[in-house]
Amino acid sequence: MADFVGPRLYSCCYCRNHVALHVDIVSKAFQGRNGRAFLFSHAMNIRVGAKEDRHLMTGLHTVADVFCNDCGEVLGWKYERAYEESQKYKEGKFILEKSRIAKENW
Repeated sequence: MADFVGPRLYSCCYCRNHVALHVDIVSKAFQGRNGRAFLFSHAMNIRVGAKEDRHLMTGLHTVADVFCNDCGEVLGWKYERAYEESQKYKEGKFILEKSRIAKENW
């Protein structure tokens, strides 16, 4: 019988701190500052920075940068508020850039 391998998750690509579970992916069809990004319903072992309004591809949002709790690298951002009704589903969710996270337990 194969050994049990824990849940599939993502870690900071710089220090391997666990930051999100694969089961928490809402969408893989997002764009970050540096390329593709994933939208997660939850994130862990992160710090959330100061809120600021940003004009993104889908309109004006209040967001806060998300930092790895161990090494301090920026991994993406958290949607705090969406001003357009069609974008409200993003509120409270996290964008983690694919280039800044690594797969673990795959």
